[in-house]
Amino acid sequence: MAQATGNEADRLSHVDGNLPDAGGGAGQPAETAAPNAPDQRPAFAGQTRAPQPAELTKVAVETVASGLPHLWAMEFLPDGRMLVTAKGGQMMIVSPDGEQRVEVSEVPKVVSGGQGGLLDVALGPNFASDGLIYFTFSEPREGGVNGTSVASAKLAATGDTAALEDLKVIFQQTPGYDGDKHFGSRLVFAPDGKLFVTVGERSDTPIRDQAQDLDSGLGKIFRINADGTIPADNPYVGQSGAQDAIWSYGHRNLQSATLDGDGRLWTVEHGARGGDELNRPEPGKNYGWPVITYGIAYGGTPIGEGITAKDGMEQPAYYWDPVIGPSGMAVYQGAEFPGWAGNVLVGGLVTQGLVVLKMDGDKVVNEERIPLEARIRDVKVGPDGAVFAVTEQRGGGDSTILRIRKGA
Repeated sequence: MAQATGNEADRLSHVDGNLPDAGGGAGQPAETAAPNAPDQRPAFAGQTRAPQPAELTKVAVETVASGLPHLWAMEFLPDGRMLVTAKGGQMMIVSPDGEQRVEVSEVPKVVSGGQGGLLDVALGPNFASDGLIYFTFSEPREGGVNGTSVASAKLAATGDTAALEDLKVIFQQTPGYDGDKHFGSRLVFAPDGKLFVTVGERSDTPIRDQAQDLDSGLGKIFRINADGTIPADNPYVGQSGAQDAIWSYGHRNLQSATLDGDGRLWTVEHGARGGDELNRPEPGKNYGWPVITYGIAYGGTPIGEGITAKDGMEQPAYYWDPVIGPSGMAVYQGAEFPGWAGNVLVGGLVTQGLVVLKMDGDKVVNEERIPLEARIRDVKVGPDGAVFAVTEQRGGGDSTILRIRKGA
């Protein structure tokens, strides 16, 4: 049984965080607070604290829907309605104006304590013809343990009713664990129809060390087929002592993932006290946790040996110390913000707004922060090119959906 410690109380306070620092203005880093690990140095120039752009973006924010349950994810349906998941286990369809809400029935039971619940949701690649959606959830399992699982189902929606039909659990993270933290998780369909599944390493010591073990599904990114079977070209297929579904490993808690314009996977994972990191995960590579990491433990001590680099382990493309508290993630394409074309948008739980990253290849050249004065749980680009952000309240409570447009 996972037990909270004194450091755990410190962790929760830290991750909940306060409003972000005001930043240093155009051309200066958005983050001006002191790092938690001041003696650590980036591995290359621009790996952290990139400057803000010369011209800062002005936005106008409106509330599309309020009074929603504690949401975790949002996905646009082809007709402009929004399919949302709530941490407590509800799924609903929200009209574009936010006025109509249709609850979806036949959702499976979830473990909703701590960080668990009904998590990400994505439309299947053939949704227009087969109506299939995919979602992740913290699944209760035999023996009192739980774990992140992936399910598919047909979304049958007519008028003011909706239900999941032909539900199948197509993938389960193993081993299970009796804990309530670090479930991940995001779903991303690649252009070839393969499905990336991100998960966490369940947080506790020593089980988090299994992020380095190929025979464990903790702290991994998986790549599966849409029916849950394993692609034959995964990096560890047929390797003794390794799970066939693994794409990359050495991850902490992955709650942000998206594709760029070239169809490549990008993620942002939660660090400890410092050490949130942006990665472009590649097959068979080791991203280091908990052997190497930026930042420190929540109690103020080094993590492991306190090292930030080691042969055979990948450096993050970018990292944050202090953390932003990453959540949903998208790459911007649309007419509303032409200056953001190709930029990476990350929701901030701690920074309480959007973090906008301008990329040059695989490097971050600018970081801008758009304050929204709310914890942001998910981010999507709408059909109209506006940016939509899902908010949450600390410790639970209601959520809202915000629309962010270009300001004057």
